[in-house]
Amino acid sequence: MKYVWPPLMEAIEKRQKEIADGLAKSERGQKELELAQDKATEQLRDAKTQAAEIIEQAKKRASQIVDEETQRGQSEREKIIAQGHTEIEAERNRVKEDLRKQVA
Repeated sequence: MKYVWPPLMEAIEKRQKEIADGLAKSERGQKELELAQDKATEQLRDAKTQAAEIIEQAKKRASQIVDEETQRGQSEREKIIAQGHTEIEAERNRVKEDLRKQVA
């Protein structure tokens, strides 16, 4: 017994240490996994927030462009109408002058 017992105890202690080390590694791995999942969740949340901000900015810019183009179109319309009035007035004056010449 004296020769069998020490190597047997040594083997049992070695096995217990390996099991304890394995459990510790497993716990560390689990904690690292949880940290990685938390980080991934946070990054996803940040990405969604940024995407929402980008979409909102794009909508504002689109609205701004529509407003600018509407205003530009309105200005162009007014310019064309004014030019038409000027041409009509010039044609009216020319016709009056032609009539005066024909009558005189």
